[in-house]
Amino acid sequence: MADQLQSSRVRIKDSLRAIQDYLWEQGWTDGLPVVAPTEPLVREMLSGYGGEPSDSLGRIQPGNSNVTLEKLAVNAVMAGCLPEHFPVVVAAVKAALRDEFNLAGNAVTTGGAAQVLIVNGPIAKELNINGDAACFGPGYRANAAIGRALRLAIRNLGGLIPGDMDKATLSTPFRYSFCFSENEDLSPWEPRHVELGYDSTASAVTIAAILGVYNVMESTVGTGIEVLRTITGNMRGVGIPGYYHLGTRSQIILVLCPEHATEMANSGLSKADVREYIYANARMPVHQLKDIAHYGNRVWPNWIDQANPETLVPICASPDDIVVIVAGGGGRHSAWMSGWVTRVCTEEIVYGRPISGVVRC
Repeated sequence: MADQLQSSRVRIKDSLRAIQDYLWEQGWTDGLPVVAPTEPLVREMLSGYGGEPSDSLGRIQPGNSNVTLEKLAVNAVMAGCLPEHFPVVVAAVKAALRDEFNLAGNAVTTGGAAQVLIVNGPIAKELNINGDAACFGPGYRANAAIGRALRLAIRNLGGLIPGDMDKATLSTPFRYSFCFSENEDLSPWEPRHVELGYDSTASAVTIAAILGVYNVMESTVGTGIEVLRTITGNMRGVGIPGYYHLGTRSQIILVLCPEHATEMANSGLSKADVREYIYANARMPVHQLKDIAHYGNRVWPNWIDQANPETLVPICASPDDIVVIVAGGGGRHSAWMSGWVTRVCTEEIVYGRPISGVVRC
């Protein structure tokens, strides 16, 4: 790397307590201990991607800070990333900075949206990013560190400090870290990155802003349509924002466990069929949505007949606004994630190539 590091240097007493106290006092941590971003560790992190420390990925809102590779590497070090994790972090931040992802909006909302990362392709196995049993939870370094690096960057570079720019009423533990991979080995369908046109040998990361994760257990019925009937029944509930945000194209993420996905595939259903079924059946009548929840802020297209109390309003504006992922281990538990008013974005994971890249949403 030809350029010198631009970050300022500080001298702190050589003790774990003193280092952690200093970083906490500066407002640079999420409350958990972090790795001290020493110059050697930052340089080592940068070596995992390539490029110059001053290379810019763009500006992050609402702080309007310039996100350089060096600044991002500092946060990746603090999060506990290894250098080999850094290309995933870079791709995740590039996707997060897309205008259509609207990071400034979903990071400051009182709804407390979390940013979730979903990794596809060979890199998931190479880095041991868990997409099998317990993939939403702790226990895997890559999942925890990569997701946390994104969150620390949002906090430290975007200025999203709780109680300041971060206005979440309750927030969510997913704002510490939320990263997993698609379980491509146990999926009966092509993975998400292949759906989007990437080569099967490529690796990609998808970012979505979500307001909640809803677990759906279906261990009784045995056909794909019956499982989908249970899932869509869970989606029909008072207070779910998606029903009011059709005009802004809010999306949802459906995470099917391998057993449910296999049952659907055995019933002759593709991912596209699953999306169509949910779009057609996850609907609520106007009279159940009117004058409560987000009704005053509704953004409904003209084709919704608001004068008819029996008009069925879908949970999203189009089947294409439903992202279907297969993840998890044994057990017939699937989940869906209620999306915020933003678009899901996917970015290819590359090593040391120019900052401008291909993004598919």
